[in-house]
Amino acid sequence: MHHWRRDVIELAALFTAVAVADAVANLVGHGPDGPALLAVSAGALIATAGFHTWWSRRHGHAPPREDTGARPPSAERQAGQPSDQAGEVPADAGESALWRMRTTVKDAPGSLAALCTALADRRVDILSLQTHPLAEGTVDEFLLRAPGELPGSELTRVVSSAGGTDTWIERADAHDLVDAPTRVLGLAARTAHDAAELPLALRQLLGRCTIRSLPAPTGGGEPEGVPAQGALEDTVLRLRAPEGGVISVERPYLPFTPAEFARARALVELDTRLGPRIPRGRDVLTLPEGSDITVRRADTGDLRAAKEMHERCSARTLGMRYHGPVGDADRYLNHLLSPRFGRTLAVQTASGRIVGLGHLLWDGDETEVALLVEDAWQRRGIGAELLGRLVAMAAETGCESVYAVTQASNTGMVAAMRGLGLPLDYQIEEGTLVITARLDAAGRARARLRHGERIGKE
Repeated sequence: MHHWRRDVIELAALFTAVAVADAVANLVGHGPDGPALLAVSAGALIATAGFHTWWSRRHGHAPPREDTGARPPSAERQAGQPSDQAGEVPADAGESALWRMRTTVKDAPGSLAALCTALADRRVDILSLQTHPLAEGTVDEFLLRAPGELPGSELTRVVSSAGGTDTWIERADAHDLVDAPTRVLGLAARTAHDAAELPLALRQLLGRCTIRSLPAPTGGGEPEGVPAQGALEDTVLRLRAPEGGVISVERPYLPFTPAEFARARALVELDTRLGPRIPRGRDVLTLPEGSDITVRRADTGDLRAAKEMHERCSARTLGMRYHGPVGDADRYLNHLLSPRFGRTLAVQTASGRIVGLGHLLWDGDETEVALLVEDAWQRRGIGAELLGRLVAMAAETGCESVYAVTQASNTGMVAAMRGLGLPLDYQIEEGTLVITARLDAAGRARARLRHGERIGKE
């Protein structure tokens, strides 16, 4: 997904961002002008990303504004299996097609030149190249523009005849043309602005992968089997999370390289140095009955207020939400409110009391939505407002679907999901209803239009 002339450019960009963050963090802690400097630094990063977005759109074929790097399941390929063999329709003859390709070549003079010459003989243009040095050989990653009539299987054959081995190839699209340093700065800006962005930034950095956040060991202590510098194990990499747990990234279809491991580690280091943070924007809304409520982002700093809301909720409401013993409800809150596992929206009254919570949770490579509104504030449109905003957030991050786990008797949640106006799938699992809303391109645009997610943009 990310194509570099030299890995050192990319790593320098990331580690420079880390160094800047460290310096700014020190200023924040040791001077009255620290917060202002932090805002200026974050603004500079965001401005860089914004300029790139404007430039891309002006020159056509702009990438999605926010793309996690996820691709449809049909695009997944094993090493050596070209896209057209897996059922993807090649481009029409006379048109050009973009391909992403990785292959291993011998670390010897002339090896790469022979491969490039073979591609040139088939009128294949190399748009970008990055190298991943290994102990034996080098993994070269190409972004190619090939004649439309040239299938992926033929590209693989050409590369093999020129000495390439363990070749992996898939169709690319316009967002693969993004300038790599700008892309990395954009990821750093997103992570600096919002701790909940780290899993999404990692996915965009590393391509299609499953990311899980594993909690720290009970009672404290170091995570077992994960050294301080992290661990790389072929198709799995594990990194120490800032809060003491472990971030696990899996990409079964393509092994990680040491260079990719270093990039991911640098991004996590940036997150660690900046510490806990969420955007502080908020919206004030007027309910149909005339009451004003505020919708804002929430995190673990709201744990006490969330527990107090639990105390005001009936056993039936808590049971509908947590699907288990009511007494266990409080123990879920620390996880749910952590930006590491997703985003949370809180609804509070004019007095500051929280009366509703909505969660968008990163569940591996899937996304869950969950709602809780205390009894006295139900059936006033709060649940529908929260759900619409959460789905808009999911749409902005490129999610293909979101699911909610509830019960058939929870008519409020079922009605709120239907009110999204999106295609829904229903499935009963052990007496529990799972409703999945599919976010195709039209659905994502509709969600953003109906519930433009302003919170977190300030």
